[in-house]
Amino acid sequence: MAMNLNSGGGDPEVMMDINTTPLIDVMLVLLVMLIITIPIQLHTVNLNLPAGNPPPPTKEPMVVTVDIDFDGTVLWNGETLPDRATLEKKLAQAAAQPDQPEVHIRPNRLVEYKSVAAVLASAQRLGVTRLGMVGNEQFVK
Repeated sequence: MAMNLNSGGGDPEVMMDINTTPLIDVMLVLLVMLIITIPIQLHTVNLNLPAGNPPPPTKEPMVVTVDIDFDGTVLWNGETLPDRATLEKKLAQAAAQPDQPEVHIRPNRLVEYKSVAAVLASAQRLGVTRLGMVGNEQFVK
């Protein structure tokens, strides 16, 4: 802003500039209010977990071990299965039981991933819900 100094007589000139200080004050107050009212974003996933201790199991679960050998051969409790249809038939029988057995899948360290993925996909498609991977410590370096 400039200051107008009149050394002589006469009317001073009217200043035609707008005063922006109140405008800036109002904008800052609105900005602070906006920042305060925005909820904090939490990057969490809400889970409904059961409360209390679960009851102890009444009997030991039946365990089925599915071994996958280095060449893709599938063994059901140590018995070699000739093809994928036999594996799917056994998985369907296990899924149809009212008290499903635990299916433990134990892949060989040298087996290709597609063989393991095929067994996992078949188990999921046929409705096996109690499924686990066993022997993962062999993959740790």
